Amino acid sequence: MATDALHAEHSHPGWQTYLKVAVVLFALTALEVWAYEIVHRHQPAALASLLEPVVVEVLLILSAFKFALVAMFYMHLKMDGKLLTAIFSFSLLLAAVIVVALMVVMHYLWSHAPTVNPLK
Repeated sequence: MATDALHAEHSHPGWQTYLKVAVVLFALTALEVWAYEIVHRHQPAALASLLEPVVVEVLLILSAFKFALVAMFYMHLKMDGKLLTAIFSFSLLLAAVIVVALMVVMHYLWSHAPTVNPLK
């Protein structure tokens, strides 16, 4: 009786759910490749000029969604205990904040700091 309750608590989704997640992951990957190719090839020009300033952010957001899906379903975090999910989520959020802060600092330094050219 206790094993039935434990098994019901940690039951995993069926293959249909994993197939749906795989299709969504494929679609997100196709969007990433499509965004990169538009900017890299400058075709169509109007869309490329619109997407070029934000392509890195778009790719980061798409990859974050993909990571979340993989972590929730294929790493089974969706079915884990709340404490383990909270520890993983907090660590991931902390890492994301540090990466974004470093990106902001580097952007500031590259755009505002004087350029030093040792060849002059």
